[in-house]
Amino acid sequence: MTYDLLIIGGGINGAAIAREAALNGLTVLLVEKGDLAGATSSASTGLIHGGLRYLEYYEFKLVAEALRERERLVHAAPHIIRPMLFVLPFENAARPWWMLRIGLYLYDFLGGKMSLPRSRGLRKADTGFTAPLSGGNRGFVYSDAQVDDARLTVLNAIDAAANGAQIAVRTELLSARRDGGVWRAALSDDRTVTARALVNAGGPWVHQMLGKLGVNAASGIRLIKGSHIVVPKLYDGDHAYILQQPDGRIVFAIPYQRDFTEIGTTDIPVAAPEDAVIDADEIAYLCEAVNRHFVAQIGPDDVRSTWSGVRPLYDDGASEAKAVTRDYVLELDTNGPALLSIFGGKITTARHLAEEALEKLAKPMGFTRRPVTRSRPFPGGDIGNFPDFLTKVQATWPFLGEVRGARMAHGYGSLIFDLLAGVSDESGLGVQFGGTLTEVEARWMHDREWARVADDVLYRRSKAGLHMTADERAAFASWWANAYPD
Repeated sequence: MTYDLLIIGGGINGAAIAREAALNGLTVLLVEKGDLAGATSSASTGLIHGGLRYLEYYEFKLVAEALRERERLVHAAPHIIRPMLFVLPFENAARPWWMLRIGLYLYDFLGGKMSLPRSRGLRKADTGFTAPLSGGNRGFVYSDAQVDDARLTVLNAIDAAANGAQIAVRTELLSARRDGGVWRAALSDDRTVTARALVNAGGPWVHQMLGKLGVNAASGIRLIKGSHIVVPKLYDGDHAYILQQPDGRIVFAIPYQRDFTEIGTTDIPVAAPEDAVIDADEIAYLCEAVNRHFVAQIGPDDVRSTWSGVRPLYDDGASEAKAVTRDYVLELDTNGPALLSIFGGKITTARHLAEEALEKLAKPMGFTRRPVTRSRPFPGGDIGNFPDFLTKVQATWPFLGEVRGARMAHGYGSLIFDLLAGVSDESGLGVQFGGTLTEVEARWMHDREWARVADDVLYRRSKAGLHMTADERAAFASWWANAYPD
């Protein structure tokens, strides 16, 4: 079979392009050598945001685009994207008051008409925001949103597959060459396929992939490691903090998985994608970043989990990692059948990137692109008001319990009605593994979400592994190996 589009890479960009292309009527094959969102796309800070700090680098176009996308996404995926208030304390500020106030006014302006609350100053009544802080009560409050990054990637793939795309995980591109008017590609599953065009969405491996294709890139990337730590909950409330540091960077403190606080990120240049491992200096840096601002003090012994991702940022010549643009560049090579390579990008703008990718490919491939996802809900996102939807879920399946019911409502949205079809009591959930994870979910993730190894379930499709004991995780891995030996 000859596909219209062969996409290499199952991160957020590859999955979003697969969705956009399938909805435009193209035949699509996406291949991913590991798991969907198996690298950078499951190692982000987990924010849908305009990028407030990008304003000081004059990234006005990027911020405006990202804020427009934020508005679209909070309505398209209200189950996995949660609007969130961010507190920006002025204590230990590395920037003057007037600069912060102007920046927030500009952030609101660039966002245009939006449903999230606009920025304001901290008030005396904001004791819930100021009580955790060791400094005074001066500062600001503004809005952005939190997302389950790995699930957003998977939802893109689900929608793509529902519209005809083929998704092949644990499948590596071994080689590909131009052969007349098509690409001829050899895959690790012993298939040889042909495609009219190829998309290189390899993320941190984009240059390595070009080398495999025998193509020289005109654009460069800088590999920047961003690390995060998770500690026991530092404060009550559903709000986050954006904390200024003496080196001019900012660090987020964000509610995470009901019992924890996520802290990140760092910006460390690295030589290879495989360098996505946190080190002791980064842990110390993130602990100190929080300790400058919070009453609660933490150290390395408080860290319960970590993750690191290597961001493939377009190399714009900036001297410091923190100043490198977060915008993306799409490089089209039409020396034969089309090759589109993706440099840079971020979770928030992946849908828009996919639109631009299809626009780039439309002329050389000879099709008419239509913008098909701007108001399209993601799978499970057609739920309306989330609090009302959660009430319905808990009334329909009271045996789930409050914590599990909320987690599943967030994770699946309206797809929960398919997942739990025919389940009328707790016995219908099957084996209960701990961390609120059950057999019915695990089998759904295998059959409908391309989970192939235990960690795909524990740390990407769900975050249940964080709430399980070592013995529970081992027991689940054993069950999985027996249930799915291949």
